[in-house]
This record gives sequence, structure tokens and C-alpha cells, in this order.
Amino acid sequence: MKLSVIIVSYNVRNFLESCLYSVEKAATDIDMEVIVVDNNSSDSSVAMVAEKFPGFKLLRNKENRGFSRANNQARELATGEYILFLNPDTLVKENTFRVCIDFMDSHPGAGAMGVKMTDAEGKFLPESKRSIPTPMVAFYKISGLTALFPRSKSIGRYYLGHLDKNMPHQIEVLTGAFFFARKKVLDETGWFDEAFFMYGEDIDLSCRIIQKNYTIHYHPGTSIIHYKGESTRKSSINYVLVFYKAMAIYARKHFNSPGTFLLIYLLFIAIYFRAFLSIAKRIISRLLLPVSDAAIIYLGFLIIPSTWEQQISTTGSGYPPENQAVIIPALITLLIVSVYISGGYSKPFRIEKTLRGLFYGGITILIIYGMLSDQWYLKLITIIPLAIWAGIGTTIVRIFLASLAGRPGSAACVSNTGHPG
Repeated sequence: MKLSVIIVSYNVRNFLESCLYSVEKAATDIDMEVIVVDNNSSDSSVAMVAEKFPGFKLLRNKENRGFSRANNQARELATGEYILFLNPDTLVKENTFRVCIDFMDSHPGAGAMGVKMTDAEGKFLPESKRSIPTPMVAFYKISGLTALFPRSKSIGRYYLGHLDKNMPHQIEVLTGAFFFARKKVLDETGWFDEAFFMYGEDIDLSCRIIQKNYTIHYHPGTSIIHYKGESTRKSSINYVLVFYKAMAIYARKHFNSPGTFLLIYLLFIAIYFRAFLSIAKRIISRLLLPVSDAAIIYLGFLIIPSTWEQQISTTGSGYPPENQAVIIPALITLLIVSVYISGGYSKPFRIEKTLRGLFYGGITILIIYGMLSDQWYLKLITIIPLAIWAGIGTTIVRIFLASLAGRPGSAACVSNTGHPG
């Protein structure tokens, strides 16, 4: 057997199916096998593979074992001279496997190789070629200096930005999204370190390959599409925790040179500070839309003075202050919760889900309305314009977000769904 392709999948059925079709096309005239390891997906991925790709080997896990352990499961089944670890959110070209096999056959000292990766829009992904993150290189990356000086040979070394992406190069680190290696080299160095649940294991394995005096290469003679981030939910706080935990594991394992204690200490501060900022950013981004909706709804109470005056004149005793202190926040909270339950805050944002949530929230308010005493309840004439205002206001916000999504670099404003660079 010349090649074994190992794909670990978790709840990315559609991407996995497209990936497997591309793999099938690229397998023409190549003695190879495909091993799919499913990490207990709940989206019918297993049934799809079994039905549409019966010739592929399929391992079904009863739990999510993570990237490293799942790949290592295929070790006993893989019989190829070469092993390709491939993400399910990728598409390979028809010549990809042939180009890689020919390159490795002609470079016996090469332990592993990667290819040019682009996103769905054809934009080059810098993680196609990387260097070993020494303490200084890692510090530049974590501190954000790499992004400021991407082409610097020293500061931008993490992504080897000074190397021409259209030329072949000997590099140091491959991404787990496409990691093409000799099986005998993997058996010699050991496969993925299972201390890494996800992220960091590709860097660690690359380091061990180089330590065994094998070379790693970047070859732009073929390319793949990587729908970066689709195999993981980067918008989740769990992603942040797993990612930065992996960075900490790698630092403890490899940053043990004498005389670098202070730099390593600063690096750990940077790692955990970035993790804190990332979590804070995600919390704020999740609260931004509900808070905006609440502000718009509250604004409705302020810009309909005639309704307030009519309410005051019909009660004859003035508008009780408890309404502003208790009832109004309670009604707004009820509407926001109703929108949340209806999926109005799930990405991608859907206006119809928001309006459905407001409708059900309004019905609930009317039901509660009939249970309150005269001094507490807001009369129907107040609730109706408020509901109309809430529907119009929240719709405008979502239309605005949708317009932002159409601008270059703004897609994340609406939706964002993988190995990071």
C-alpha cells in the first residue's frame, strides 16, 4: 500500500462528504486506503460514510477522543508507506496525492511535507509554512508583533513570511490540516502526543521529526482548499480554553533551555493574558446583540410620550414608579429571553427567528397582563406600539449586520464556524 489517508471527523457531515469525494477523485491510479475516524458525531456523519463510501474504513468512537487520540487509533489499520493526516474541512486536487508521493519518493531524507493551502476564496493561508515556535518566536506571535511585521525574517518567523509562498522551501512545522509523512518516520518518532486534545500536536510532531534528523518541506506544486475553522467552533469559549491549554502544554514540553526562564515566564503571562482577552471578547460579542435589542426596546418607552401620557390620564393616580423600576425591565427581559429561545441569537442571525421570538414574547406579556392589578400593568395601548417598535428596531439591527457581512473581512460579524495558524 502506497498511501493511507486518515481523516478525523466531528459533526461536519457536509464538509466531510465533500472532502471524501475529492479524496476519491485524487485516488485514481494510486494504491491507497482511506480511514475515517468519527468522534461520536450526532449529525449522521457515520451513516453517510457507510452509505456513500463503503470502500473506506470507518472507526466509530462512542466519545469525542480529540484530534490526537483519534488519529492514533488508525495506526494499527494504516498500511501505507505514506500517511496523510487530513482535515475533513478540506478539498484536495486530483493531482495532490500524486505530487506528494512523487516528491517524497525523490527526497528520501524528507520526513514529512505540506502543500499550499488556500481558503474558499483562494486566499493563501500562512499556516501552510511555519517555523518551530522557539520562546522568542512564540512571544512575537502571542504578543501580536508577528501580525504587525509579517515579512520580517525574525519577528515574522512564525509563518516564515519572508519565504516566497510560490516556491518550494524546507520548513520546520506542518499543520495538522494536511500532514503528509512517511510511516516509518512516524513509527520512529511516535505519532501524535495524546496530551494534546486538539491543537499543538502538529507542532510537537514536527519538532520530533526534525530532532530525528529528517527534513520537512513546503511544496506549492499542488494546493488544497481549507475551509479554515469549519472543523472546530472557534467562536466558542471551549475553543479558546483548548487552544491556549495546548500552547501551555507545548511550552512546558519544549521550552526548557537554560537561561530562558524569564522569557518563558513572560510567554506564559502572554498566553494566559491572550486567553483572557479572547474569552472576554467572545462574552462581549455574545452579549452585544441582546443588549442592543434591549436598548432599542427600552428606547420605545422613551419615544412614545403620548402613550405614557394617556396611560397616566386613564389611571388617574399617575404612573407608579414601580413600572419603570420593575415592570419595564421585566418585560424587556422576557422579550429577550423569548428571542433567545427562538434562536434569534444563534449564528447566522435570522430575522424571522427574532420576530417569532418577539411574537411569542408579546403573547406571554398579554397573558401576564391579565393577571396584574391595575397599579402594575401596562395597558394594551402601550404594549402594541412597543411590540411594533421592537420588531422594527431589531430588524434594522440585523439588516445592518447582514450588510456588514457583505463587506470584505466582515463575514465574522454574522457567522464564524481546523487547526489554527
